[in-house]
Amino acid sequence: MIEVKNLYKSFGEKEVLKDINTVFEDGKTNLIIGQSGAGKTVLMKNIVGLLEPTSGEILYDGRNFVQMSKQRQVLMRREMGMIFQSAALFDSLSVLENVMFPLDMFSSMNLRERIHRAHECLERVNLKDVGEKYPGELSGGMQKRVAIARAIVMNPKYLFCDEPNSGLDPKTSLVIDDLLHGITHEFNTTTIINTHDMNSVMGIGENIIFIAGGRKEWQGTKDTVISSKNKKLNDLVFASDLFKKVKEVELEEMKG
Repeated sequence: MIEVKNLYKSFGEKEVLKDINTVFEDGKTNLIIGQSGAGKTVLMKNIVGLLEPTSGEILYDGRNFVQMSKQRQVLMRREMGMIFQSAALFDSLSVLENVMFPLDMFSSMNLRERIHRAHECLERVNLKDVGEKYPGELSGGMQKRVAIARAIVMNPKYLFCDEPNSGLDPKTSLVIDDLLHGITHEFNTTTIINTHDMNSVMGIGENIIFIAGGRKEWQGTKDTVISSKNKKLNDLVFASDLFKKVKEVELEEMKG
């Protein structure tokens, strides 16, 4: 579990995050949603330590990450997995070498153990026979799955995903969502996903935090997002004609 308490972040005189208080739960897909510029990415960067909060606390299972020494923060990061928006694979390394990279850097496994573990993770994301290929030979969806394999190779307790469906078609996005949801429940991971994909919200949004203007405006689940009375949230969720129709159907069912 990750707790964020009274979190503020400013850049000079510009206050970007304003008194954020929330909890990201174990074994659930926790989604951060909001318009572009709302503060989603800044919030995630503060949580993982890429930015330092102006004030506030970030607690990893009760451990205050903000007050840790830099050395302890580095050790903490070994408990984290990160999936970047662009997949961020190394073009000059094979798929297997990409997945092994965190093990090469941080584990005490021997080479045979590292190779075995990397193959396990590739199999988990349904990429059993691509280890010898290079990222440039794979589709965008396959690259994202390699990135997921790399992110889980160290058995992280906390998994961070920055727009994991960016640039993917709807069908492939569903594959990535199902994969992240499955891994989260299988390993009881605290998974935080920064997304603007409303299909992800309705599909795997077990704990949703809505950010607007740097503030937490709403928190709920995929089951309660449809019936929310928060206007800012409704403007985001029902921006498309498809979800407007979903809302209309929901209201009709409530009347019936």
